[in-house]
Amino acid sequence: MFVTRVLTVLVILPLFAAALLFLPQWLWALGLLPGLYLGAWEWGGLAGYRRAARLAYGLVTAGSIYLLYYIGSRVSSGPTNPEMWVFALSGVFWVAVAPFWLGGHWKTRNPVLLGAAGWIALAPMWLALVRLQAHPYVLLMFMAIVWIADTAAYLAGRQWGRHKLAPLVSPGKSWEGVAGAAFALVVYYAVLWGFGVPGARMFSPAFGLLLFAVLLALSIEGDLFESWMKRQAGVKDSGQLLPGHGGLLDRVDALTATMPAAALAFYLH
Repeated sequence: MFVTRVLTVLVILPLFAAALLFLPQWLWALGLLPGLYLGAWEWGGLAGYRRAARLAYGLVTAGSIYLLYYIGSRVSSGPTNPEMWVFALSGVFWVAVAPFWLGGHWKTRNPVLLGAAGWIALAPMWLALVRLQAHPYVLLMFMAIVWIADTAAYLAGRQWGRHKLAPLVSPGKSWEGVAGAAFALVVYYAVLWGFGVPGARMFSPAFGLLLFAVLLALSIEGDLFESWMKRQAGVKDSGQLLPGHGGLLDRVDALTATMPAAALAFYLH
């Protein structure tokens, strides 16, 4: 399975990176829109929506945030105030709501609540990916935090994992995996800083390390939150779109929490 996951990444990542680096932002935004729709479709499945409701939910989620972006792009090349509030809403959810949802093991099948949670998880992530594409190396730096942390946590947890991180939510995750991810990110940040990679020195070393630590915590939280949604829905994967990875949500779960926070930090620094 690990080999299958790696091969899938090797196929998708170059295409994704080429689009990120070379497409104009309006085309990049349109290119990511089907992914947002598919993510919302999968979320609707986890929420227990029927087919027609899932279709409507996907269209409303994708259409509403694209409309906000389209209007904003007509007046500004960067995020507008409403868009910054969307990033802030995401931050409030992941800092003040999701931890209690996970810690209390909340079980709800309320379609409105689950639909709102899905919009907050998916729409700000899409908007952050679109807006940060204007600074492609910064976006790649932030996304690599998630990729490196996920891979390091998997390998460290598999090798040394003994103490479960959240056994009732995702039994496979361990504190040793978290430690492995943290170590890998410290090395990653040191390499970025040492080689002066574009974007790495826009923050002071202390703030940069703090931001990386916060994004690591958020990436874990995003992963756990989607795992909890799947557990409540009684499924192993959100879908079967990507070989070795499951559905689209299974691959972007950590990005849902990290990308809006990264965008907020970047544009407010």
